[in-house]
Amino acid sequence: MRRHITGLLGALALAAGTLAAAAPASAAPAGLPATTATAVAASAGPGRATARGARPAGRSAATTAAAVAGRAPGRAGAEGGEVPAEFGSDWHDPVTAGPAVARPGTRACEVTLAEARFRDFTPYRGDYTPPTACGSASWAKVVLRLDGKVKGRQYDRLGNLTLGGVEILRTSTPQPSPDGISWAVEKDVTRYRDTLRRPQPVEMLIGNVVDDTYTGVIDVKVTLTFYAAERGPGRPAAPDTPDRVLPLTTPAVTTPRNTERLLAEVYATGSGGGCEEYWYLTTPDAAPYSCKAADGPHREVRVLVDGQLAGIAAPFPTVWTGGWSNPFLWYVTPGPRAFDVQPVLYDLTPYAALLNDGRPHRIEVSVAGVPAGQSGWSTPTNLLLWQDEARAVVTGALTRHDEGEPANSSRWTPGTEHRLDTEGGHRLTVAGYLDTSHGRITTTVSREVRGASVHRWTDGEGLDALTATWTDREDVARGATTTRTERTYTMDGVTTLGAGDRLRTVLSLGDRADTVTLRGGRPVDSSRLDDRYTGDATYTTNVPRDQRHAVGTTTARHRLYGAGAPGGCYDRTVATAQGTVTVDRRRC
Repeated sequence: MRRHITGLLGALALAAGTLAAAAPASAAPAGLPATTATAVAASAGPGRATARGARPAGRSAATTAAAVAGRAPGRAGAEGGEVPAEFGSDWHDPVTAGPAVARPGTRACEVTLAEARFRDFTPYRGDYTPPTACGSASWAKVVLRLDGKVKGRQYDRLGNLTLGGVEILRTSTPQPSPDGISWAVEKDVTRYRDTLRRPQPVEMLIGNVVDDTYTGVIDVKVTLTFYAAERGPGRPAAPDTPDRVLPLTTPAVTTPRNTERLLAEVYATGSGGGCEEYWYLTTPDAAPYSCKAADGPHREVRVLVDGQLAGIAAPFPTVWTGGWSNPFLWYVTPGPRAFDVQPVLYDLTPYAALLNDGRPHRIEVSVAGVPAGQSGWSTPTNLLLWQDEARAVVTGALTRHDEGEPANSSRWTPGTEHRLDTEGGHRLTVAGYLDTSHGRITTTVSREVRGASVHRWTDGEGLDALTATWTDREDVARGATTTRTERTYTMDGVTTLGAGDRLRTVLSLGDRADTVTLRGGRPVDSSRLDDRYTGDATYTTNVPRDQRHAVGTTTARHRLYGAGAPGGCYDRTVATAQGTVTVDRRRC
């Protein structure tokens, strides 16, 4: 997939390197609000495009959804017109199938956090002041919203936003049409209450290059909307959020001595246009492929405390909006998590007793499997801490550390069609207790990650295919409550370069998580996330844009059941053809 690696996303290498330098170095677990992002098509006029390129005014999102519901691909477009035979110079604004962030009906205050036009690698810097009319700190919810627009020609770009050094958003951008697109991302950031309650410096960067060829200037505005908490039965109250949020800007960190719960969130992304952006496709040195990694494609995101392994996780295989050689797959429906890079969460509470001694300790994040000295991964990390208000010092001990031997094997079979079979895995159990003001509490964290993939390709990479599954199973037992989460990520795709330089990509992606909470061994809560994407797009390579004769269909379906779902059930499907929305259906 040489064109995949060096063509459409080659310029991202510089972007990611600058982003990593500028940035400080899921299903949500109990006690954290779920993170939800959605790309929202503009509901009226500007930025909205039909198959014919017209820009209707005055149509609401509800009207548009009703107009396209049940329409079959290849028949009618979002505005009732015919679906074009191929992509034109404009297409529908980006839209995801995920739910919007639920907002309480209480008093709201909006603050503009950042407003900038990114044309190079100059970060936006500003100052944040919390609002006063919606409470001083105990808000029912805080929602971040990014509104963006871009037109012309541009690669997808990576971006991040920090507040007081705490990363609160990591995102990527869609690729624009010549006539221009608009998109939006929403995220629940209530868990950063500790950071939001004080004035803070703001820094945002979407690294970009604008020249005679790549003309798209990325115009964004980011706001925070605060919703006041209220007292009384059935009224929106302030949720349980961390008492302290500490950015891990250096490995050395000193935590409050009365910490009774500790989580780490790592915004881990393999990115930058180089081989680690496609880590799942890398091969050992002996195999004749354009992207090498001595130990093959298996990756694992690790957290170490004072040099001891304290947490493991499988990274999510994010596909950006130019991925797999084919931007026509992503113009309208991005892949899962592309606009909202969700952090990997680790429960480090078993190590709280060690960290509570008042001395500096080292907390480090690394990605196993990356070739020595090779860049391409970014891992900004925040520490989320809950404190025991009734104790100045909370003591305890780490009582168990049981690590399995890491497994990682890749077997290359040469031939007319080369094949690489890879299997990897690791398990870790840690436990510890804390003597808090409400008694001794023992926390045990068990996690097991596994990955299996089959990579097939031909010489010259005219055919390049991958079938892969990654699982991440985690049990967190805290006192009498146990939370079990099983995450499964899937990727099944093939890119072929045929006669007349026609490049075709057929790809499916899956993001699934099943979570159950037990108390005294009995289930008391559960949730299920099932986010799936499928796409099939073809175009002519090595020709000007207007000669590509591109066609493509995509389907994104997002299902969420149980805790965190609006009304306990959410199920939405968005389908497209040649950049036109053909189906927008809700089943719950």
